[in-house]
Amino acid sequence: MPKRNLLIICLMAAVGLLSWVARDQSLQGRRFGEVLAVIEDNCLERVDRESLFAAGVRGLVSELDANSAFLPAGRQGWPDTSLDRTAHLDHLDHVAQQFGGVGMELAIDAARGDLVVQSPLPGGPAWLAGIGPGDRITGIDGVPTTGMRLRDAVQALRGREGTTVAVEIESREGGPRSTSLVRAGLRTESVRGDRRLPDGSWEWLVEGEEPVALLRIDGFGEHTLAEFDAACAAIAAGPRPHGLILDLRGNPGGLLPVAVEICDRFLDAGVIVSTRGRGIGGQGTIDVRRASEGNVFPGVPIAVLIDGLTASAAEIVAACLQDNRRATVIGTRSFGRGTLQSIVPLSDGSGLLRLTTTEYIRPRDTAAVAGPAAEWFVSPDTGHEVNSPGQTLEVVRLWRQERDAAYPPGRASPLSDSAAGLPRHVDPTLDRALDVLESTNRRGG
Repeated sequence: MPKRNLLIICLMAAVGLLSWVARDQSLQGRRFGEVLAVIEDNCLERVDRESLFAAGVRGLVSELDANSAFLPAGRQGWPDTSLDRTAHLDHLDHVAQQFGGVGMELAIDAARGDLVVQSPLPGGPAWLAGIGPGDRITGIDGVPTTGMRLRDAVQALRGREGTTVAVEIESREGGPRSTSLVRAGLRTESVRGDRRLPDGSWEWLVEGEEPVALLRIDGFGEHTLAEFDAACAAIAAGPRPHGLILDLRGNPGGLLPVAVEICDRFLDAGVIVSTRGRGIGGQGTIDVRRASEGNVFPGVPIAVLIDGLTASAAEIVAACLQDNRRATVIGTRSFGRGTLQSIVPLSDGSGLLRLTTTEYIRPRDTAAVAGPAAEWFVSPDTGHEVNSPGQTLEVVRLWRQERDAAYPPGRASPLSDSAAGLPRHVDPTLDRALDVLESTNRRGG
């Protein structure tokens, strides 16, 4: 056979093979489109094609894992009824740590159904206007707030920097008044101390104890590391602490690199965490993060507090310090997700895919996810599990809420009975941590 004919046959075979591969790869897509068309043409009740598509994709994603999701966009943007969308936006705000607004932490009064200020953000528009904890917001831009959902109130108060919002206030001390607040660019705090000082800053040492520092991290956002470093510098400027408590209770996680950097601050060497992703060609690739030399508090014993709401990046920190024997972990077992999610936008802007793309591995080389039956979580060290009844947890929550409250200039904190009491006497988990640090110091290490 002439070489030319053989070459033509080879080319034809290659084209046929490519055509078959292309056909095979699009087969499921064509079948999915066929199902949509059959439903659209024959179903008794007409169904919107986009709604069918979104339902189909949600079904696909639901087969993956509990943390993956499809977040569809409506014709006019994200639908208000999308809980996934709301959670996603909350997560973005939590990580970014900045927004345009007036700077008020709000709650709903269950008895009256109106809005109560828990605390203004120090330096924010509400703080500068003299709005303080216990004040009630009875109207926003002329709309009464009685019966208003908390989320709707927050959205009404937030907005573009430089715009104005009118609020009606029933002051805790001065009665009703009206004021206009100019929204500003604000930054939320993610690192807190033991109690708020009159100027809005934090006292980093635990009240009523030998110098023991307390760092409460609410999440790992874009500004957490800078806040953490500033807090450590303030602590280091005073007497050398006898111990440090890192409180990660209620911390849902956040940015992995920030969690890794904070671990690195406490270690001179060792593995911080390993992550495993899909990798090229479907093969798992391991990325090992190691500590560099340098320790912010060398020789100072550390206690880490966790609970059932400690998750994701917060678990990485707790597991790292526990496995490297740099800290004693105290409290109750953590949430135990052990995976990280990525947000992938669809090319046509019709929605987002939240997919589990990475799992992490503790320094002790225990895989975060070893199969469907496996669970990953951080447990307290032996003998240091602290289970408090719900009533005690509520007392701690209210006590902490009042200690965290910021009062604007000219308004002193009226310390209530619920805020009275030293940390050791109110918070059982913190009390155990103080005992552990004292015992460690007595042993000399």
